[in-house]
Amino acid sequence: MSTPSTPAEFERFSAGPWPATPQQAIALQNQLRPLARVEDPGPDQVYTVAGIDVAYRTDDDVIAAAAVVLDAETLAPLETATAHGRAAFPYQPGLLAFRELPAIAAALEKLTIPPDLLICDGSGLAHPRRFGLACHLGVLLDLPTIGVAKTPVGPYRMPDPPRGSWTEIRDDDGVVGRALRTRENVKPVFVSVGHRTNLTTACAHVLRLCRHRLPETTRRADHLARHALANSPSGESVPPTTRAQP
Repeated sequence: MSTPSTPAEFERFSAGPWPATPQQAIALQNQLRPLARVEDPGPDQVYTVAGIDVAYRTDDDVIAAAAVVLDAETLAPLETATAHGRAAFPYQPGLLAFRELPAIAAALEKLTIPPDLLICDGSGLAHPRRFGLACHLGVLLDLPTIGVAKTPVGPYRMPDPPRGSWTEIRDDDGVVGRALRTRENVKPVFVSVGHRTNLTTACAHVLRLCRHRLPETTRRADHLARHALANSPSGESVPPTTRAQP
């Protein structure tokens, strides 16, 4: 699977150097936001689905990213990959993608099975600038991408108890996602479109992927990222301008 991992590739995608400051990062989000296709019908056939997640070691800012590919029908694991290093961008709300994308891209680059759909542990359109991690990664890879967050990014009404119930998440300009009940009487997840799909299709895919509250893609990627972090050394920075080492 090909992802930007060299200086020329990232700079071509970014239309300039990878951001080094919050102001530059916000400018890049605003620049790329129109490229996110959030009303597409989504892929007709999904045979493989990938999930990504990231774990941090708070004392030294070491980061581990994990990617898992599952069979979309059976949810059996087909392939996994990890990458680790040190987060090279400061934490700031709304800019999490810039801490996580380099390591995520390095993990995804190791995959040999291309996914038809990508599930992010985070938000897409449900973001202060309507360009969260799922949008950014979807545009970067030009893959149908869905954000599934554990916590809401805006006000919502609690869905009814049955599985499949949902309510809208809105910002000042309209609907940006749904609070979706994936198990009866269990806290909902928060679904938003990333790229090349729409909200109804996104929620249908998420429900098919859920045996528990969270999609199997997220559950497996979370476990793998935590394991990779526990076994990682102190870490080097994984900037977008260098290829991560296995």
